[in-house]
Amino acid sequence: MPLSPGESPGFLLWHATLRWQRDIAAVLAPLGLTHVQFVLLACAWWFNSQGEQPNQLTLARQAGIDVKMTSQVLRALEGKGLVEREVDPADTRAKRLRVTDAGAELAPRAMTAVERADALFFQPVPVDDAVALLGRLAHPHPPS
Repeated sequence: MPLSPGESPGFLLWHATLRWQRDIAAVLAPLGLTHVQFVLLACAWWFNSQGEQPNQLTLARQAGIDVKMTSQVLRALEGKGLVEREVDPADTRAKRLRVTDAGAELAPRAMTAVERADALFFQPVPVDDAVALLGRLAHPHPPS
């Protein structure tokens, strides 16, 4: 006998994810960012703050986003004046990413807004438990 929807972890995760995505979209909309734009801007900002200028492939892998989608979204962020893509002198096929001053001002504000939304969303669960569970789900270890 199949599980009822309220007993199905996958179904509950689906609904929780939809609710979380709506919450994140709501806090990012006033900042003029979609969720994917936020993730790529935040990752690029983080790399830049570490003294690195990642290429698009490195950024896509860090964010867990398809390379073609990453390129399209970066084009939109570039159009908004939040990132610059420069040809990598070591590999002319690759583009290095630099967050502009406007992007460097927006990224931490957006991260604060998202962290606040996350705190509210995950409030019913102790933070350490949520991070441990989500970490295990996002990065399962292969069986030994």
